[in-house]
Amino acid sequence: MRFLFTLAAWCLLFVLCWPLALLALLLAPLIWLVTLPLRLLGIAIGSVFALLGAILMLPARLLARL
Repeated sequence: MRFLFTLAAWCLLFVLCWPLALLALLLAPLIWLVTLPLRLLGIAIGSVFALLGAILMLPARLLARL
């Protein structure tokens, strides 16, 4: 569904201002490549925080089983 909305927005932009639509079409892969390392960094940081939370909660989980 998201692809359909994106396609409709791009078609509307193409009708209203075709040079800007073509520029957006050409720059989209470049922007995706630039943001890819930031996404990977976000995944890594989220994983580290999840690991720290699991380590900190481990004593409480072990005591709750007693």
